[in-house]
Amino acid sequence: MGGLFFSFNYLHIVMAVRFFYILILSNVFSSYSIAQQLGGNTVFSFMQQPNSAQLSALGGVNISNISNDVSMSFHNPSLLRPEMDQQLNTSFNNYFAGVHNYSLTSAFLLSKSKTSIAFGINYFDYGSITQTDPAGNILGSFRPNDYVVQAMASHQYLEHWWYGMSFKFISSNYGQYKSNGIAVDAGLTYYDDDRSLQASFLIKNIGTQLKTYDGSTDKAEIPFDMQLGVTKRLENAPIQFSLTAQHLQAFNIYYNDTSLNNTSGNTAANTKSLTLDNILSHFIFATQFFIKDEIEVTAGYNFSNRHDLNVYNSANGLNGFTFGLGVLLNKIHIRYATGFYQQNMFQQISLNFTWKGNELDKVSGF
Repeated sequence: MGGLFFSFNYLHIVMAVRFFYILILSNVFSSYSIAQQLGGNTVFSFMQQPNSAQLSALGGVNISNISNDVSMSFHNPSLLRPEMDQQLNTSFNNYFAGVHNYSLTSAFLLSKSKTSIAFGINYFDYGSITQTDPAGNILGSFRPNDYVVQAMASHQYLEHWWYGMSFKFISSNYGQYKSNGIAVDAGLTYYDDDRSLQASFLIKNIGTQLKTYDGSTDKAEIPFDMQLGVTKRLENAPIQFSLTAQHLQAFNIYYNDTSLNNTSGNTAANTKSLTLDNILSHFIFATQFFIKDEIEVTAGYNFSNRHDLNVYNSANGLNGFTFGLGVLLNKIHIRYATGFYQQNMFQQISLNFTWKGNELDKVSGF
């Protein structure tokens, strides 16, 4: 039976790899050509938003952070670990203008197959909006919302490797305009406990729009992304650093609006500056400090977010910076994150605990 089980798993793994290899190639080339156009060309962009306080504090994008936080697997399934069995993460984010974000992620271990699985939802509530006709007559109100529901699974390969996949159902509802779609993520992670080093490669949102907002057959692209990340914890200090690269499938990932950003003057200098901006826009830096294993302080910097939020000849403050604080108790981990949008700040809180009531591991948890 053991040999049969191994053959069954091996056959399915080979078939899955071949299938996703074809999907990846087709999506890379189509996404690359579309990425050269102006911004705003994808639907379901809310899927790029962080689902928990720790991820928000790390700069909003991180696929390699060393942490016993099940919510991190929501954006990279290969971060799922057996130690996250029956762990639950809940999160609430208070954005602006009455916009709220709720998320939940929970994991379980299938002991016989040594496979970790997880389920999660990330929900955005935009409040109540008045509905009018073209003449401005009030017809009532509606509550627009977006959400993604997904299932994740991961398995260990040899001593240091983990691979995982996520399957997503996406829904977007704006009154009479509704859309949905499906997508998958595929992640591969290398973890070396002796060196406190973790690196991941992730392909996100291989999928399609099933139903368009207007009912037409002209489907829009979903936010495909290829990411690479590495996290290193220092051997003689309670500090770890992360570097994440996003949108590796395209060089220019944002649109430079010259009506907001002054690009007049020396053309050569401007070209050099834009080239450097294009390179840096792919990166997110983050660091975490652990104080006596009970306190976790996090800071992140997202170059792309700063560029998107900055306005020429205006005070841009700490755009692109994010910060977080974690209190890691035996039974529960409490994390808080905040970041800057011009003069405004968001507030996000996450709670981690286990269904079975056991104590949570600290820091790495592996």
